[in-house]
Amino acid sequence: MSMTQMPVISLGQDDAAAMGQALGDSFKTYGFAAVTGHGLDEALVKRAWELTAEMFARDEEVKRRGFKDGIAGARGYTPFKTEIAKGADHHDLKEFWHVGRELPAGSPLRSSMPDNIWPENMPEFEEVFTRLYAEMDRVGSGILSSIALYLGLDADWFDKAIEDGNSVLRLLHYPPLQGEDTGGAIRAGAHEDINLITLLLGAEEAGLEILRPDGEWMSVSPPPGGLAVNVGDMLQRLTNHVLPSTTHRVVNPSGERSRHSRYSMPYFLHLRSDFPIATLPGCVSEDNPNRYPEAILADDYLTERLIEIGLLKA
Repeated sequence: MSMTQMPVISLGQDDAAAMGQALGDSFKTYGFAAVTGHGLDEALVKRAWELTAEMFARDEEVKRRGFKDGIAGARGYTPFKTEIAKGADHHDLKEFWHVGRELPAGSPLRSSMPDNIWPENMPEFEEVFTRLYAEMDRVGSGILSSIALYLGLDADWFDKAIEDGNSVLRLLHYPPLQGEDTGGAIRAGAHEDINLITLLLGAEEAGLEILRPDGEWMSVSPPPGGLAVNVGDMLQRLTNHVLPSTTHRVVNPSGERSRHSRYSMPYFLHLRSDFPIATLPGCVSEDNPNRYPEAILADDYLTERLIEIGLLKA
């Protein structure tokens, strides 16, 4: 089964309630949705892919100048085989670069959100990815407005919750594997995302799979020029599992495809660091009692999960 068997939802439609219903139904069924009509600048996206490939093609020593210890990979470079899925036996076969939000001076959230780190001698990199970050933020905010309607909330319910949120744009590179003994490791072990929603751009190489409710793995990929959007654990918790955070992974290619790199660009849309994640009353019922009677701050929740995946030491 492929992503094409999911309904492809256009974000350009005028009926916000109908769009919210379609997104919510897809999230409830799959934990994922395929979307088009997002309005991202094609030229900007094309240049972002070019710069991503250029940056990851650099020597390891040069890339590691973008690594900063003690920030849990929140910004800049994270080397190959650093991240590990919760409960996994092997580290993921990937490297990545994180771009985060630029906060104004004096913001009370600066202690939880470090400054960005930019690659040396790539002057266009900062301008391109600052713009793309803002564009992904815009698209994600619109999707959350539709989801708010689906949940019986005001369309602007998430606006304050994600204002200056700790969202991250991740540039991902899975290097070629031809001839390598991976020892059982895969490109990304089975996991759920931590954040509210993830907007996945690209991934020309196959490999992304989600775990269906029947226990079978299902191959997915964004529609051409579109996005795959999935529910993260924060939204699952907020909605008391009405919207599920689906387990997914990136499996290794075989044959000729193992000679090729795989690139993808997920945007992890997060809540404000100081936002209390408390179960929405409308998502609690006799059949679905509150799983999380105690609220938790978004930053505390994030810290717990970063420890679990090996990016932060306890």
